[in-house]
Order: sequence, then C-alpha cells, then structure tokens
Amino acid sequence: MIYLDNAATTLHKPPEVAEAVLQAMMHMGNSGRGSHEEALTASRRIYETREILAEMFHCPQAQNVVFTLNSTEALNTAIQGLVGPGEHVVTTDLEHNSVLRPLYRLEQEKGIRLSFAEADTRGCIDYDRLELLVKDNAKAIVCTHGSNLTGNLVDIARVGKIADTYGALFILDASQTAGVFPIDMEEMHIDVLCFTGHKSLFGPQGTGGLAVCGNLEIKPLKVGGSGIRTFDRIHPKELPTGLEAGTLNGHGIAGLGAGAAFIEKTGMDRIFRHEQRLTRTFYEGVKDIDGVTVYGDFSTWMRAPIVALNIWDYDSSEVSDELSQVYDIATRPGAHCAPRLHQALGTAEQGAVRFSFSYYNTEEEVQAAIDAVRKIASE
Repeated sequence: MIYLDNAATTLHKPPEVAEAVLQAMMHMGNSGRGSHEEALTASRRIYETREILAEMFHCPQAQNVVFTLNSTEALNTAIQGLVGPGEHVVTTDLEHNSVLRPLYRLEQEKGIRLSFAEADTRGCIDYDRLELLVKDNAKAIVCTHGSNLTGNLVDIARVGKIADTYGALFILDASQTAGVFPIDMEEMHIDVLCFTGHKSLFGPQGTGGLAVCGNLEIKPLKVGGSGIRTFDRIHPKELPTGLEAGTLNGHGIAGLGAGAAFIEKTGMDRIFRHEQRLTRTFYEGVKDIDGVTVYGDFSTWMRAPIVALNIWDYDSSEVSDELSQVYDIATRPGAHCAPRLHQALGTAEQGAVRFSFSYYNTEEEVQAAIDAVRKIASE
C-alpha cells in the first residue's frame, strides 16, 4: 500500500518512536503522582519532551509547553481560555473546523465579533485586508500556518507583526507545519502555538499541545487532579499544571519526544527538502493531465507537502476509493474539515482528493500515484 494521507496522520514513524512507547509502557509510572523511581522516570521523560519542543519552537520556557490530546484540544483551550464576551477575533477562510467551531460557539454563546480575511480562488489571503480587520480593536488573530487542503502557507512572520503592532494576541494552528518548518515564537510574535503530535512530529495519536510565550494567563478548559495542592478548591494556575488536569498520556508523550528527537537528529531542512521534492514531482506530473484540476498556489515551493486535485467532474470520494481499491494508494477525499476554503475554491459540492507526502515516501511511490491519476483521467 502506498500511503499518501500524511496530512491526516503520518503512518510510518521512526522506529525509535515505537520503541520509546514500548519502553514507557514497561517502565513509566504516573508523572507527579509519587516519588518512586517509576513516577520520576515518567516526569523526566515528559519534561525532556517539553524541552525539545520548546527548543524547536523557540518557546522561552520548557514549562510553557503544555500537553493535550491533539491540536483540536489545544486550540479549544487557547481560544476559549483567552477570548471573552463581546471581544473581536480575526481569522481566515483557510481554517480547519478546529479553529472555526470554537469561534462559532463563542460567537453564539458569548457574542464575540468574528471577522474573516477571505481567500481567493487560489486559496491565498490578502494581508492588507487582514490588517484592516485587526485595526478594528481585535483581541486576537487565530489562523493556520499551513492549509490542510491546499498546502498554502500563511506568512506568519507578517501576521505576527500585524498582531504586535495593534496589540492583538496571535494564536497559531501549526498542525500541518510543526516539525517541517522553522517557527520562532519570540521573533514571530506568536503568543500561543498549537500543535499535534501525530503528523509531521512523527508522534503517536493522542498527543499534541500548546506552547505559550510569556506570562499569558489562559483559563483552563478542564480542571481536576494535578498531583499538587490537593486541598485547594481552585486548580493551580502555574504552567504546565494549570492546563494539564488529570493523568497525561505519558506513553504517547515519550513517543512524541522520540519523534521530535528524530527531527532534530535528521535535520528539519533535510526533511523539508525531501518532502518538497516529492510534492513538486507529483504536481509537475499531474498538473497538465487532461481533466485534472489542481488547487492552491504553486508559484512558490515554500509550502506544505500537499497537492489537492479533482478529475473531471468525478466525485472526490469515488476517485479516492478507486485509488485505494484498484491502485492501493491511500488519499483523503471530501471536505477536509475546511468548509470556508472549499467554498472559496468552488469545490464545496465535489470536494477534493488530497495527496500528502512525508519523509518516508519515495520517488517510486510518487510516480505510481501520477500514473494512477493519468489512468483514471483517461477512463
């Protein structure tokens, strides 16, 4: 099977990730719930993972890396914990429902004012328009770094500068980019970076988190056991405990740490160049096939390793099913939890077939995918 659905989750992980999870399951106790060696081992592994991620994202303090189940929980924590009733939030048409639905909920329940920087037919946003929206007393900008549908990148350094200029918070969804693209929270004025572990960080599913820059106070999404201050009626406020109620997924976090260490050892730039080469090869191979429409801005190769396309007027699910059943190629059809961008691209009814590449894909696999698209288009 040729696995080209890495934007959903990376199937193939470094061997050390599985080994780290196995060792954690055999030897780790519950972090912060005892002073015996097994509990201390868990605390050490979890803190080591905080450290490597803080270094990767240029987060000023390791304890400001907070673990969640995924980027959805991280985004809900950041958005619902920072935005108050009646406040103004600016976002974009590129967003995943992990951003949109928490914002829509706050719009409905707390009367927040929501503004969108619209996407054009290539899936690009107008930064001047974004700045005008932010000037209008915005509390926060919430946006993606890389579209999970087109692979287009947002210029987060520019967005961060806009946020800093007008005193707005900048909450970044780095689900598609963490582990592949350099992110400097301090230099780019990112207040909260939300990430998931199971994509380009090569970690297990059920891992993710948020990195917080500075002394930002975020109202916790959940409260409960913390391992400290048992007799206090109020959950502790200091990070990371303040946003980590209950037992962490220590086994998964150990695997996430191994994935992040693999990226550090291999080199983020090397991983990016390999994925970029595969993406470009696929794009060049399919873009001129009669009946194929490719979506996104390919005027630059500083982009996530994603190519979304349609073939004639075929339903995207039918194409993806044929790729799977006839050619043994895994892709993702449909709406990709990105409704506003599909509307901007004109694909709300048809959806799109998304091919997404990883460090573990090969040139031979890409060529097989090109050949399959060509054969389906000629039917």
